[in-house]
Amino acid sequence: MSVPPGIVPGVINDLESIDWAALEHAYGPGKDVPGWLRGMVSPDPDVRNEAFSNFYGKALHQGSVYSSTAASLPFLFAKADDPATPDRGAIVALVLSIGREVIEAEEIYAVICGPDGEESTIYPDTANLMREHADAFVSYASDPDARVRRAAIEGLGLFLDDAERAVALLQARLEEEGGAAERGLVVRTMADLVLRLPAAAGPVRPWFNALVDNGALDPDTRLAALIHRTRCAPESIDDRTVPKAILLLREVTPSPQTEEDRASTGPCTCEAEPEPDSDVPGHIAAAFDDLERHGRVHAPTTSLLVAFHEALGARFDDRAALLTEQLRSPDPGTRYDAIDMARCVITSWRGDHTHLVQLIGDCLKPHDSYTSAAAAEALGKLGALAEPAREALAAYIAVLLAEHRPDAWASPHRVQRRAHQQAVVALASLGDERALPSLLIALDTDTDTWRAVNTVGHLPQAAAELTPRLIRRLADVDHSREWPDASPTALASALAALGDPAAVPALTDALQAAIRHKQWRTAEPLLKALASFGPRAASALDIVHPLTDTGSTDVRTAAAAAVWELERRPGRVVPLLERLLDHHRNFDAIGLAGRIGPPAAPVLPRLRQILNEQVEENARNESNDAAVLNTGNAWTLVHTASALWDIAGDSEADTVVSALLNAWKDNDSTARDVLACLNRMGQAARPALPWIHAALAQPHRGDDRWSGAVAFDLEIERICRSLVTRLQDLPEAAPTGEQ
Repeated sequence: MSVPPGIVPGVINDLESIDWAALEHAYGPGKDVPGWLRGMVSPDPDVRNEAFSNFYGKALHQGSVYSSTAASLPFLFAKADDPATPDRGAIVALVLSIGREVIEAEEIYAVICGPDGEESTIYPDTANLMREHADAFVSYASDPDARVRRAAIEGLGLFLDDAERAVALLQARLEEEGGAAERGLVVRTMADLVLRLPAAAGPVRPWFNALVDNGALDPDTRLAALIHRTRCAPESIDDRTVPKAILLLREVTPSPQTEEDRASTGPCTCEAEPEPDSDVPGHIAAAFDDLERHGRVHAPTTSLLVAFHEALGARFDDRAALLTEQLRSPDPGTRYDAIDMARCVITSWRGDHTHLVQLIGDCLKPHDSYTSAAAAEALGKLGALAEPAREALAAYIAVLLAEHRPDAWASPHRVQRRAHQQAVVALASLGDERALPSLLIALDTDTDTWRAVNTVGHLPQAAAELTPRLIRRLADVDHSREWPDASPTALASALAALGDPAAVPALTDALQAAIRHKQWRTAEPLLKALASFGPRAASALDIVHPLTDTGSTDVRTAAAAAVWELERRPGRVVPLLERLLDHHRNFDAIGLAGRIGPPAAPVLPRLRQILNEQVEENARNESNDAAVLNTGNAWTLVHTASALWDIAGDSEADTVVSALLNAWKDNDSTARDVLACLNRMGQAARPALPWIHAALAQPHRGDDRWSGAVAFDLEIERICRSLVTRLQDLPEAAPTGEQ
């Protein structure tokens, strides 16, 4: 649906004349929107705050625009125009937020499908409405109220389509604004304008150059000009760009000159963090705390430096030099915010990151728990790449244990407790037993035990001390509850990682309890944990085997896999597989067929059928110019092709290589699994050598937002190097498939 008829820009109808119930917001009909609009102009600030919160949360939910959002705009513009409106800056900021969302999304969502199936052009319609109100932002940008001006400046770059006029207005605003924050906003908006309207580039680039070189101008504005010039003119980046930025950054944040100045820098901190609600599970409370901290900014230059790093992209040496300056800054807020920027570089780009990792390790200071927690958390996300900070982590933990209390894991000071725990997790992730004492305290108490359970699997050498504690906790799980206090899934995973066969009876008992209470969601990970012990868990067979004919498909598949691992008798498992493979995307069943190998030959016809169906579906998608392939399609190709090779070998080599490379092309996240199969294929994988070379030469690691991305990429690099060595050294005449 489009902007509702009767809503004329500049003309405000009585709110009651609009059928708000026929409109919508994120949570249903928009009948409550007029109440929020009235609340925004209430003389009571609490009422206004609640009204804005409701509108942002429901009528502009996560940036989405709805029919009620568009219908609100004339009212909002009218109130922004009225000098008597309280908090006009907040009104203008809300209008700007709506406009920003629709301008950015109008091409992507030119037509969307409404909840009733009706086609809607609300994004381009609302974007046009904003452009029609561009002159309102011209007026707001010169308003006497600084808050109104600040909220309006960005609108000059977003809604004016006359590039020459927009440039002139922004240049005038820079001359008239006295605050560094406002001038920085003008400079950023000018860069946004160039990126949106390339016709503005001609007059803007020399303007940027003049600002950067104007020694009489404040360093904040010069730094902003230099950085935003790189955004809209990346060709301007040269060997002098980052050194100049560093010099300006030092002017913005001058080094302390005296001991008194140095002492005054102090630790970086925010308001004291309240203890979580005791009724909320620890891991849930921690997740929400992490989200809240993620949005914090501790230094005025942070957003500017984030934009600079994005503009520098693959210029790793430049980014490392800039981060070195940030992480050594005398300003604690700058240091704090640099930690996550450094982590992003390390996890996103391949290379030698030793120096940056050590600098993050240097942020582990016992007197600054707030920054130390961020540094330890970042190191924990680096996995094996955190190795250069191993000793810094161990030293930090030792100081806390010695100076504060031996059970620092359960410190009454929440920020210090989090810092210690994150450091212990990071050190344990490196397999370092110096993390063990704190983990044992965690398992012996009820303080954030969930964090320890998720960590102990990295220390299999300490299984003798860890396994009995995990067993006791698993025995205490109340399987009659759908969501027990202790996660049996996490406990099962930890016991499997430790690999101590003493856990088998406890896992078997837990599986029986889960079956008794029909907790199939719990039964599956318990089956997988038992399977990890192989024949050492054969005592559980009488419990496991009946599950191959009960519960959900996932449970039946996990039970079949466990039966195979526990006794390795194909005759017992292959008939089960034939039924499980009726679900063509049952990747666990397909993987089980591959692990069984040649004895699973009876399922080859079904695997070939699955593969052919997927290839045909992909061909149809390509012929229909499908914009996006279902990512599950690529995974189907990978799992099925891998199983075909493991069962049939050389006879399927051409088919397998073709399927693997097609999957890799369609979904880069399949790379590790594709390479694992190619590695098993030996010389039969030679046709993939160009792809392998390209993967090894790729400087970017990929998406670092999900857990395990670094470990996956390190594995990809390892397999690629191994394959290149093997395939280049193998003689051409060697039999296909020779290992």
